[in-house]
Amino acid sequence: MILRRRRFLSLLAANLVAIVNCRADAADWTDAVEMPTLFIGHGSPMNAVRDTAFTRGLRAWGASLPRPVAILSVSAHWLTPGTTAVSTAARPRTIHDFGGFPPELYRIDYPAPGAPEVARRAGVLVREAQVLHDAARGLDHGTWTVLRHLFPHADIPVFQLSIDYGQPASFHYRVGQELRALRRHGVLILGSGNVVHNLRATLRDAPDDATAATPWANAFDEFVRAALSDRDDRALLGYEARAGAAMSVPTPDHYYPLLYALGASDATATAKMVFAGFQAGTISMRCVQFGA
Repeated sequence: MILRRRRFLSLLAANLVAIVNCRADAADWTDAVEMPTLFIGHGSPMNAVRDTAFTRGLRAWGASLPRPVAILSVSAHWLTPGTTAVSTAARPRTIHDFGGFPPELYRIDYPAPGAPEVARRAGVLVREAQVLHDAARGLDHGTWTVLRHLFPHADIPVFQLSIDYGQPASFHYRVGQELRALRRHGVLILGSGNVVHNLRATLRDAPDDATAATPWANAFDEFVRAALSDRDDRALLGYEARAGAAMSVPTPDHYYPLLYALGASDATATAKMVFAGFQAGTISMRCVQFGA
């Protein structure tokens, strides 16, 4: 009986400590300027060093945004089939996850700090999956090549959420919805991919920032534009039935980040088309902002 009573008192004390800690965390989790959500077509890693209409547009876009407390990036280049993870590194390294590019690209460092505490809180918001913590994960090129233009000083904390590649489109949209609360705490949610992404069919002689592409790429990109303008989220979730989808999204890794940005936005938020164009004929560089 005495042992049971001691056990009960021990558990009660532990629970009281946990409640106090949760309240302290909540007190620290203050409101900030509510952030929009973004989707960026990141295209080739070479965009990190190119001076084009696309990269100049990113720089102007970044200058127009309110300053975030932290940035959450969902990139096409962190796929974790069967699980969802969040990066909790205090100093995330710059990952050069590509091959065959000029040496200058591998020398680039984007030394933004991490946001371990914000990342852990983001993980708690997700109910669709048990989110694992990855303290070794750095920033892949889907993240740093665009942030290098948006926020060139690398002084805003950045963390990433992985994509469970085994889940359907609806799952990624719902996770985005669960992360929506981060925005009122000053967290900028960024999806980085491409709504049309077919490397096998690229046109090597196509100019950067072309306004047109192959007919099927144009058709699918136009479908996405129209559905975003109408906020027809259901159509975007059912993208596979649309004209040109089989060629435009042969694998959904670059499409899924759009669904995180879409889900994290307010349902009535207008989708502002910030940039449109193609690289290599089959890579849509469409960029979208949801909310002010």
